Amino acid sequence: MLLEICRLNTYYNHLHALWDVDMKVEKGSIVALIGSNGAGKSTLLKSIAGTVRPRSGQILYRGESICGLPASKIVTRGITLSPEGRQIFPRMTVSENLRMGGYTRKKDTLGASYERVFELFPILKERINQQAGTLSGGEQQMLAIGRALMSSPEMLMLDEPSLGLSPILTDSIFHLIEEIKNQGVTILLIEQNAFGALSIADYGYVLENGRISLEGTGKELLNNKKVYESYLGG
Repeated sequence: MLLEICRLNTYYNHLHALWDVDMKVEKGSIVALIGSNGAGKSTLLKSIAGTVRPRSGQILYRGESICGLPASKIVTRGITLSPEGRQIFPRMTVSENLRMGGYTRKKDTLGASYERVFELFPILKERINQQAGTLSGGEQQMLAIGRALMSSPEMLMLDEPSLGLSPILTDSIFHLIEEIKNQGVTILLIEQNAFGALSIADYGYVLENGRISLEGTGKELLNNKKVYESYLGG
């Protein structure tokens, strides 16, 4: 098991955001995490990434605890987060944004990562010297994912990658996520587009009010009556 979360509890001051969360992510899989706004999905990814510190429980990566490690150390372990809202550096160029994603690596090792990003997102190569803030919404999302890939992660966490995109661009992002998986990267995916996420997921979890309420394969959750009624427009 690549990632295992055991009875994780995370707070914001006195607000109990995550309650005894248990989750597993197998190497080479896409795992989707769905739920309503405020359910705690982003908090879970931030807890894994080290930007929010859990109060109790365990996060095991390759069998070793990463709880309490600074975010930079977690990146070097092989986990990268592409955050909600893209959070690119708008006044920096595409090239400079990508270099920031590879900050934990030596400069002479970044060539292969650039090639990988440009193979996935050819438009970024065309925009290489353009300020990131002048890119379209879809291009900015590609840049955010590309920046995360520059650290050569073993596990990529994506927080709402289709947010604000047109249906055509959303389909394109989902296809790209599958392509990244096919390159050997494990994906942990948060998505408001539950149908799209579960359609490509090997496994999925439903998070409600900070607790895991359902889990199963992507197909099982797509066919679950409660999931259909609550998240798929039933």
